Amino acid sequence: MARKLTGIEARAVELDTIAAVLPIERRDELAELLTDQDIETLRHLVNEGMGDNTLRAITSDLAYLEAWALAATGSPLPWPAPEALLLKFVAHHLWDPQRREDDQDHGMPADVDHSLRSQGFLKSTGPHAPATVRRRLASWSTLTHWRGLDGAFPSPPLKAAIRLAVRAVPRTRRRKSAKAVTADVLSKLLETCESDSLRDLRDRAILMVAFASGGRRRSEIAGLRVEQLTSEAPVEQKDGPHLPSIAIHLGRTKTTSGEQDEVVYITGRPVEALNAWMATAKIDKGSVFRGIGRWGTLSRRPLDPQSINLIIKQRVEMAGLKPGEFSAHGLRSGYLTEAANRSIPLAEAMEQSRHRSVQQASSFYNSATRRSGRAARML
Repeated sequence: MARKLTGIEARAVELDTIAAVLPIERRDELAELLTDQDIETLRHLVNEGMGDNTLRAITSDLAYLEAWALAATGSPLPWPAPEALLLKFVAHHLWDPQRREDDQDHGMPADVDHSLRSQGFLKSTGPHAPATVRRRLASWSTLTHWRGLDGAFPSPPLKAAIRLAVRAVPRTRRRKSAKAVTADVLSKLLETCESDSLRDLRDRAILMVAFASGGRRRSEIAGLRVEQLTSEAPVEQKDGPHLPSIAIHLGRTKTTSGEQDEVVYITGRPVEALNAWMATAKIDKGSVFRGIGRWGTLSRRPLDPQSINLIIKQRVEMAGLKPGEFSAHGLRSGYLTEAANRSIPLAEAMEQSRHRSVQQASSFYNSATRRSGRAARML
């Protein structure tokens, strides 16, 4: 007679089912944290067709919120959450470091901090970024709504608490990647992928495709499938052989719906690197970029977005650079910065990066380029 699954084991199985659409890390830990109703809500959101990136962020936020609630109150999240609990969340995450020096009760209590840190939910020191707090509250509100409940999220006291906390502790917004991965940096990273090993071939293809396709987001590279690739007619050159070309159909992205057929093109060396990887790994369907085991065995499952970031940082370290200064997002800012360095019009670069806003796209231009440019040297 088959053994009946425990609650945690059953939730782990449900998470595996959801993971077919929504890649989830730390499955076993999430199964212990999330309640049956949490899992049912996530399943509902998957069935509603919410974007993978949004689902991934909501799942991460839900896990954090449940871990925080257990640490701060000793109980799972109540639904709907009372206003007092929302205010406690803000007080625990937006606080003044200077006041904390004189008042140890200000901010997140030490036992809550220790609990979240020991579980890997809290890594940085100091108060959270206001954007992170707002995003988690927004996820909390969304989950409350999808449960058919009304929350206290629009309440004036909550809005006032966030506004006053942000005003009390000004923060300089940091770039997602401190430095842009421009062509010179990319060249150094590619030099670490010169062997014919499976790992080098994969990482070389990831670096070249991500950069050349307009600085694709790590989630788009991790989720890339063979079915999204279409071979195009070779691009002719006046002096030299024709260059291979591939169209990448992006489908649903951060700024588009799955109904829009957003297409970008890669030509030449990136295509050759991609073809070399897929031919050696014998990939003709499904996920393009997959995990590689300790003994060189190829996984059937796709890399997750965080793995793309770790691969970039590993290659940065191998190239003798500082991993803390670069991340996967540096490929995105690096593409636009390199376009500026080569005097490629911003509108043309945006056709490849698929940015919707000129203001947003121009913000990725490296400040060092602007600092040394003609606009900064008018006198």
